[in-house]
Amino acid sequence: MNKWCRFFTMLGFLAGLATAQGSEVETQSRALQRASDAVIGLTARVPSDARSAATLGQQRQGSGVVIGEDGTVLTIGYLILEAEDVVLTTDDGREVPATVVAYDVATGLGMVRPLLPLKLAPAPLGRSGAVAGNEPLIVVSGGDEGAVSGARMVSRRGFSGNWEYHIDGALFTAPARRDHSGAGLFNGRGELVGIGSLWLADAGSGEGPRQSGNMFVPIDLLTPVLSELRARGSSRASDRAWIGLQCAETGSGLRIMRVNPDSPADVAGLEAGDTIERIDGTAVVTLESFYKALWSGGPAERNVTLDLLRNGRPLEVTLRTVDRMKTLKRAQGV
Repeated sequence: MNKWCRFFTMLGFLAGLATAQGSEVETQSRALQRASDAVIGLTARVPSDARSAATLGQQRQGSGVVIGEDGTVLTIGYLILEAEDVVLTTDDGREVPATVVAYDVATGLGMVRPLLPLKLAPAPLGRSGAVAGNEPLIVVSGGDEGAVSGARMVSRRGFSGNWEYHIDGALFTAPARRDHSGAGLFNGRGELVGIGSLWLADAGSGEGPRQSGNMFVPIDLLTPVLSELRARGSSRASDRAWIGLQCAETGSGLRIMRVNPDSPADVAGLEAGDTIERIDGTAVVTLESFYKALWSGGPAERNVTLDLLRNGRPLEVTLRTVDRMKTLKRAQGV
């Protein structure tokens, strides 16, 4: 039984379609079936000497969504980061080798292209900015264990990851799905509005009780850079400074939780437990403010000065940033 049949068996049809009648129901059903068929499984293998192998593993599994007539598949970038081999798995069990087309630091998205025809119609792209809070949504994962379930948006806001990552307009949905990596988020018209990235203990806006859910990268981040990704393997916004830190927000600054080995931060002697107060004289108390000051302050490779507190004592450190893309093993095909 394929994932779409399981959806009807377990959940029934979306409540949002219940008011539709006759030909409208049939049209929506076909659109949603096409969306489900466009989501496939994705497996990637990463060499042991890749920087991301220690944190993300060498074997990665998730989903992708066919978005191009040539079979181009959109997925979440960390699945294919530094990947050596990629295999796509369709609902009928076919395994198709693929090559990496793009990995984009700025959005967190990735794209691969099959080396053999998938024979699947692409999912149409919607507008994530148009998703309403009460609009019925669908989450679809692919592969042998692919599944479909209903979802609702619980918040829409910027998201800052502690790995020097920030996007605006991220979609947060509930209930939570563990098979979120690269899963497709669709509206009731079968249009793709987001790509699954994370499971979160609290997906809400900070008001009301905590609620577990998923974060989806909004499709509106893809459409302006799609041609760039196809042409050069990343958007120009991905040519940005990188320090190599994982930080947490505190009331007075950013506390360093981890320093990446052999990173600019490591070379400069930064330590876990240090608190960053300013970058190039600009005060930073949130991850978003820190990242935006870092990325907008000049070329990807330049000197930056950090004002720190170490064991309660002020410390000034100047380090040389690097272009994040240059630190990664180049994925096959990019």
